[in-house]
Amino acid sequence: MDKKFHLVCQAILDGDKAATEGAIHAELEAGTGPAQLLNEAMIPAMAEVGRLFELGEYFVPEMLISARAMQCGLAVLRPLLREGEVKSSGRVVIGTVKGDMHDIGKNLVAIMLEGSGFEIHDLGTDVSPEKFVQATQEKKPDLIALSALLTTTMTSMKATIDALQAAGLRNQVKVIVGGAPVTQAFAESIGADGFATDASSATRIAHQLLA
Repeated sequence: MDKKFHLVCQAILDGDKAATEGAIHAELEAGTGPAQLLNEAMIPAMAEVGRLFELGEYFVPEMLISARAMQCGLAVLRPLLREGEVKSSGRVVIGTVKGDMHDIGKNLVAIMLEGSGFEIHDLGTDVSPEKFVQATQEKKPDLIALSALLTTTMTSMKATIDALQAAGLRNQVKVIVGGAPVTQAFAESIGADGFATDASSATRIAHQLLA
């Protein structure tokens, strides 16, 4: 991470929302551009959070509070980034599949992806295959992320991929799946393009699929 942005990076790593906002405002007042802040401070900070998680030095609570601090920082930058038409890493439609109301894991993945530069369209929980198809038609995403926490709702992942195929959209978008009961073997069996065990790996795989 750039030493110039140590305060911004450290505030995100600490999960300190107030310090993150304060450091970002200070940088903006000093003349730092919003795109530079995003690309050289905030995205690297979240990459470091992901690295620490994968090393076992951070756990889900630490990742979550860092992601929330990142989200507060993004709220400050988002209007400025839109004015500057900053190019995103890609467009993602994300949701928990039909029959499943769990959202903590899905929310964390969404925040991590947004913190990594992706444009996020979160459909929420209990999302039917038809709603994923509609969102794909309307938002034209590069990637669809499907989450399930219940074994009984994993079949909705296959139903969603089948619905995309039936609508003639499957070859236009990459699909990744994840959630506690989901495995690599299951992901391959339903024709998903990728499988993620957690928010950090989801971010890495998303970049790999869209590289």
